[in-house]
Amino acid sequence: MNTKQLELKATDIRADIIDMLVEAGSGHSAGPLGMTDVFTALYFNILKIDPEKPDWAERDRLVLSCGHICPVLYTVLAHRGFFRREELKTLRKFGSRLQGHPHNLALPGIENTSGPLGQGLSQACGMAYAAKLDASKWRVYCVMSDGEQNEGQVWEAAMFAGKYNLHNLTAIIDRNNIQIDGFTEDVMPLEPIVEKYQAFGWHVLEMDGHNFEDIIGCLRHAKAVFEKPTVIIAHTIPGKGVDFMENDYHWHGKTPKSGEAKLALHELRTLRGKIKSEHE
Repeated sequence: MNTKQLELKATDIRADIIDMLVEAGSGHSAGPLGMTDVFTALYFNILKIDPEKPDWAERDRLVLSCGHICPVLYTVLAHRGFFRREELKTLRKFGSRLQGHPHNLALPGIENTSGPLGQGLSQACGMAYAAKLDASKWRVYCVMSDGEQNEGQVWEAAMFAGKYNLHNLTAIIDRNNIQIDGFTEDVMPLEPIVEKYQAFGWHVLEMDGHNFEDIIGCLRHAKAVFEKPTVIIAHTIPGKGVDFMENDYHWHGKTPKSGEAKLALHELRTLRGKIKSEHE
């Protein structure tokens, strides 16, 4: 997809996220909306995957460590053709395959079960190490939140990846500066996060998580690093695309009500029209 197509697709995905959250009546809003552009770039431009063969041995693996932002993963998988978009409306309902946190046996395209924060990087390291031992060419991508960098297990995994030079591993940190209790730098300061990962033997990149050229450029750069693992600090706006949600940590774990959803969807429809007109 070109930049215009990615921008339009991301806007459609954000609208579906709003719809599914309202239907569910519970779930997380800010993180999924903030990471929509990154996930859109990954699934429509970067990842080596085949929706017709979700268990293809040579596919790239995406590990979602911060399982609470699963609405964006579910929506992107549906748009990519792993299952029907109509199923998105079953999010968090009894018996649904779309659980509040992903289960890797529930849906095609889900590579790991997640919920407790801080565990995804360890899972991703195990996959990347196995691929390296087998001389396989597939890559592993691990999406983490910035708040979960508070977990000690993250840094144990970071040491492991550095020691074994897991060049086939790319970690992406959603640096939106919020977590459920407030701003990350108030709860538990993370800076200097770049220097911390560098000290653990990682190649570190930073990107604008809402600029598709920057996102794709950084992800391709990571694939060209052959001597160490790469972590990308993705600077994002929580609640991106919905003005009253943006940069407000209260929306971390809150779902819009019907009236709020109408405002959000109107804003996204307006944005979509603007994107179309700018590229015509």
